[in-house]
Amino acid sequence: MSQLLLSSARPLAGVDADQLSAPARLAGPSDHVVRGTALIFWDAGNPGQKRSAIDTDQITPSEDCVSETLDTLDKKWKEGAFRHLMPDFRERVHRGETFLIAADRFAIGSSREMSPAGLKAIAEEVGLELVVVCAENMGDIFRRNALNLGLHVVQSPEAVRDAQDGDQFEFASGTRQLTNLTRAKVYESLPLTPQEDEIRRSGGIFEIGRQVFAQSLKSEPQLHWPDPDTARRLTATEQILYAHRLDPKAVVKPGETLALQGDLFPASDGTAPFSIYTFLQITGGNTIFPRQAAIASDHFVFTGRPSDELQTKISQQFAAKYEMGKPHFADPGDGIFHFYFPEQGLIRPGGFYPGADSHSRAYGAYGAVGIGVGSTTLGFGWSTGWIYLTLARQRRVRFAGQLQPWASGKDIVLALLRRWGKQQAQGMGVEFVDCNLQLPMTFRNTIANMMAEAEAQNGIFAQDDITTAWFREHGFDLPYPQLTPGSEAHYELDEELSLSEIRPLIAKPFSPGNAFDAEEVAQERLTFDKAYIGSCTNGSYEDLLQAALVLQAAAGSLAKGVEMVIFPGSGGVKQRIEQPDSRLAGSSIADVFRGVGAQIRASWCGPCFGQGPDSLQPGQRALTTFNRNWQNRMGVGGEGYLASPVVVASSALLGYMAPPSHLGLAWKPENSF
Repeated sequence: MSQLLLSSARPLAGVDADQLSAPARLAGPSDHVVRGTALIFWDAGNPGQKRSAIDTDQITPSEDCVSETLDTLDKKWKEGAFRHLMPDFRERVHRGETFLIAADRFAIGSSREMSPAGLKAIAEEVGLELVVVCAENMGDIFRRNALNLGLHVVQSPEAVRDAQDGDQFEFASGTRQLTNLTRAKVYESLPLTPQEDEIRRSGGIFEIGRQVFAQSLKSEPQLHWPDPDTARRLTATEQILYAHRLDPKAVVKPGETLALQGDLFPASDGTAPFSIYTFLQITGGNTIFPRQAAIASDHFVFTGRPSDELQTKISQQFAAKYEMGKPHFADPGDGIFHFYFPEQGLIRPGGFYPGADSHSRAYGAYGAVGIGVGSTTLGFGWSTGWIYLTLARQRRVRFAGQLQPWASGKDIVLALLRRWGKQQAQGMGVEFVDCNLQLPMTFRNTIANMMAEAEAQNGIFAQDDITTAWFREHGFDLPYPQLTPGSEAHYELDEELSLSEIRPLIAKPFSPGNAFDAEEVAQERLTFDKAYIGSCTNGSYEDLLQAALVLQAAAGSLAKGVEMVIFPGSGGVKQRIEQPDSRLAGSSIADVFRGVGAQIRASWCGPCFGQGPDSLQPGQRALTTFNRNWQNRMGVGGEGYLASPVVVASSALLGYMAPPSHLGLAWKPENSF
């Protein structure tokens, strides 16, 4: 037992929780056979190969992730499905091509539940059912979302390999057996855990939520930390999840689906509407305050589009009704939630934080387990105080050696993604060890944040002296015991990355893992239109300071044709950069940026996912500190390159992509963190 950040359910005025009971259980979906024709996503660059790594940005482009009212949630989700990748997708599904076939790593990326919900709804418009068939490593958040919603998903490399255009398929919903009738072949699906299958057979997360809601009001949250003998066999992630089990007898091991209590369930204005809808469906809407809820207005807030304003209004009205104030409800400009909530002290070491955004993995920098979940999972958590999670296999990365001049957290994570290649983290949970205690929190934030791009379940730096010092510096207490990864913990993969070998890198389109030595890239003299510094990945005061130090030392101005824009991680950072800093000879970071002609925006996500006036136009190229550079991610037809703040700053002065050494600058150790 320990001090809790969790809280009991709080009924609304006049509600007697003891009088609430579970509704009659609805009959789950009947066992039946789904029939249809193959709809294959071919790889245009590799004739005869099915397309891999179709991300959720391609399934539901950001401009279509909008809901103007709770009654019309999926209207734009259906209209925009595969808008750019396969414009006639909806038409093809309506004529019976209902078996979507793709290769490995289908639906990787963001937590946007608009993707599975929109796909399912397109088929249902004409009385059909969609079946998604892919090979290895389906996006873990998409897979959970699909099970929650009742969208059929099948993982079968053999079925994908054999499928050809026009093939007729059938899927037995009871056994989940897949048959290619044209090829006369039968395939078994990758099995579900018993709890996952129960969710599916019960009719999805709404029905499960209604059944457990009344009981959840009567249970008091309790944490049970592992005893030393148990802890020595568990990773840091596993120890935290062990403590957060709803059932203290549940076995914590990879492959098990656990019911886990959450310390905070954060969302954005983009993901909150579907979470709100889920919460209302499960609780009835007039029973309790949402549990452990937090919402940041950071995605669609400065676009100027009326539809986006209507979407944001949904969260604002919800927050007002349920008395959610700061810091649990962040207004536009307050900050990006992966950055703002830790800054406000809502994230603590040892906590469990499922967030409705894939970059919630950033909380691993703070010694916590942060994972990305869909909106319905989050709404379920707001209703009950807990969620389901199937624990992934674990792997470890030890950072050894000495960090080199100009190298940063962004360079470390780009090097890691480059090493992992197409397989990336294989869906595992990743534990990071800073062997020589030399990675500051801002570097750790970047690394943990981009475990979303690594396709990891989570990434965590277990609490150490650097973590503890950061929390004490910010005046936040540490309510949970400090965990040490078990000496006998099992890691599926165990590797070491030497920081002595890390140099500034630049990731070219269209993958963060497509990274090259910045010195090599400099020889290409790649020009660009936009230089963007900031975001939830590199928007801290320290990140912006590093860029400002380069700009001031170079004593230059922006290269002709280059526009530089700064996006602080929070409103607090935006205010701080206006204050003088002795490392800048008394100037402020903002002074330095403005002095070279840069503009400073409010804190929000906009151009990182192709929204607002700073999103890329067709043919434009940007060098950014953002986390993703997938096709069309920063704007349809634009190209995104990724680098650290110092590389973006130096490149903006040079007019081509290159590290600070090309400005003739020498590294000054006193300017490091």
